[in-house]
Amino acid sequence: MEISIENLCKIYDNGKKAIDHINLKIDEGMFGLLGPNGAGKSTLMRMLVSLMKPTSGKVTVDGYDLIKDRKKIRSMVGYLPQDFRFFSQLKTYEFLDYVARLSGMKSRGKRADAVSKMLEEVGLFDARDRQANRLSGGMKRRLGIAQALINNPRLIIVDEPTTGLDPEERIRFRNLLSTISTQDVIIILSTHIVGDISSTCRDMALLNNGTLAYKGSPDDFVSQARGKVWMIKATESDYMKINEYYPVVSNIPVENGWEIQVVADEIKGYKGVLIEPSLEHAYVYFMEKKDQKINQ
Repeated sequence: MEISIENLCKIYDNGKKAIDHINLKIDEGMFGLLGPNGAGKSTLMRMLVSLMKPTSGKVTVDGYDLIKDRKKIRSMVGYLPQDFRFFSQLKTYEFLDYVARLSGMKSRGKRADAVSKMLEEVGLFDARDRQANRLSGGMKRRLGIAQALINNPRLIIVDEPTTGLDPEERIRFRNLLSTISTQDVIIILSTHIVGDISSTCRDMALLNNGTLAYKGSPDDFVSQARGKVWMIKATESDYMKINEYYPVVSNIPVENGWEIQVVADEIKGYKGVLIEPSLEHAYVYFMEKKDQKINQ
């Protein structure tokens, strides 16, 4: 199972270039797609599930052409869009049963078993008879996750899946995807939440302004920020100045001031201690360097 993307472009009618000549290969397992809002992540996802035609370029999924074999590819895909919608007049289990039928699960008994199992896995079994439109925001998101996974798809694409979930729900979802990723599947996790990538993905890409800014492992990405992350103990007045000149990743109030983490090649005028970077630090550092190059 492999996705091959060659010179993929998407230009909207208003002239905006959302995806700009992306070349990318995605193998089996969990793949993280990271980037700021407006980077082109959702546009790329919609093209991969054949909901949007590319302006140019070629995409193959398991050897099938995205344009010529659209129906075949759709039968392989489970998709959770960022803006997930459902039929509000249906109960939770009825909606999931409807999605299972659409995905080709014809046996009523098989659907019933699959629906019950999936509702258990996403923590919605006790709400199975509740009207879908009466679920809380987090529960609606979990229903969206369930409908993407209901028929064991070979390609699972989830766009900002943990938005609206509390920490316990996020962990449950990440563990569920990690378990599924050990099978013969590709899971693409598109998000701007850095922690979701670092916790689950062995491979990742970073999109920025529609271009591919990075492709590789999260560990290699983090290594680029090694020696660039500083912890500074600062007074209140120092904090205001530091925040003006350096990208601040975190700030924790302590006795007599603040404990601040910043990313920079070097810091001047303040005593800082180098600390080990996280994926979040690396992301901030990488994006800051890209912005500096653009403005030079």
